[in-house]
Amino acid sequence: MAMGAALRGNWNYPTAIRFGAGRIAELAESCRTLGMTRPLLVSDPGLKDNTMVRDAIAANVKAGVPTGLFASVRPNPTGGNVDDGVAAFRAGGHDGVIAFGGGSALDVGKAIALMVGQHRPIWDFEDREDWSTRVNEAGMAPVVAVPTTAGTGAEVGRVSVITDERGPIKKLIFHPRMMPRLVIADPALTLGLPAHLTAATGMDALAHNLEAYCALGFHPMADGVALEGMRLIKTWLPIAVRDGANLEARAHMMIASTMGATAFQKGLGAIHALSHPVGSLFDAHHGLTNAVFMPYVLAFNRPAIADKLTALARYLDLSSPSPEAVIAWTLALRKNIGMPHTLAELGVPEAGIETLVPLAEIDQARECNPRSLSRDDLKALFEAAWRGELPRG
Repeated sequence: MAMGAALRGNWNYPTAIRFGAGRIAELAESCRTLGMTRPLLVSDPGLKDNTMVRDAIAANVKAGVPTGLFASVRPNPTGGNVDDGVAAFRAGGHDGVIAFGGGSALDVGKAIALMVGQHRPIWDFEDREDWSTRVNEAGMAPVVAVPTTAGTGAEVGRVSVITDERGPIKKLIFHPRMMPRLVIADPALTLGLPAHLTAATGMDALAHNLEAYCALGFHPMADGVALEGMRLIKTWLPIAVRDGANLEARAHMMIASTMGATAFQKGLGAIHALSHPVGSLFDAHHGLTNAVFMPYVLAFNRPAIADKLTALARYLDLSSPSPEAVIAWTLALRKNIGMPHTLAELGVPEAGIETLVPLAEIDQARECNPRSLSRDDLKALFEAAWRGELPRG
């Protein structure tokens, strides 16, 4: 299929999405649609001086929508990043947020929009029990999300993953209205992403689709979205890594990323429960940590999800309809696109496992894993990933 009008659309699932190359030109009009007259664009230091950010702000100013910039966002964003962004929002007299960038910038942008209207600390809105009911919804600011990577899918998420520096521990900050009201999904913005980041973010998208598909619970709609997301990744991720200028591959990967975050409303699992603490303690890229843990968790969960993995193997047209074929495919894909195989390759010392285990034990993602996880199971998975030896399941 040639890239063009066929890969362009306006969707209203799970929020309003304007998809297609070049649609960043609609940013100012999108801001006005949500009632913004002076938005704050939230990005990260790597994009702050990038042409795409400068051009977006200049186009907004020209269209009569003066736009500020906040870019003090860490790769694993912290509560302090959010506090600083709230201060910038108030100091600039802003009335909305443009969350522009990868997952970190999107998460911080959404969290700033939440917190500008709150009087409680951000940790009071963690995704636990009914804590979201504490939110003063009237004080929340509108958000336009503009993803520049194809990985987290945070542009359609109702959660921000923020590190509480007191742990440090990653926490999920949640409210249903944190989902951006409008998304500009322009795959042309991902063309400059280096191959190693394309690979890491692509594995993040795969982890979201895969864990949602395997998660506990009955949600056939999420399963269907996740299946197609994985098929797109199987076809297009190697091409996007090999040829970063392939706009068709970039477009399909951006769609697959959004699909993963749509599907994981069902839940996630042990890949993320293990991954979050590594990101918090060792500041490792989330896509890389997800990539490392994926085959080990699949092998551990195999007894509980054999039928689902067999169906997945059929849908992906793998060499045989079996769980083993899915595990072999993930291993081959990681190798093909240059992903690490072990925790040790991420610079995690073996002695660090003792600190990681209790953090994984309290991670919310663990609750939806298809197979129950004891503390000993978590330790064994960390050790397996550190050594590079798949569990026998």
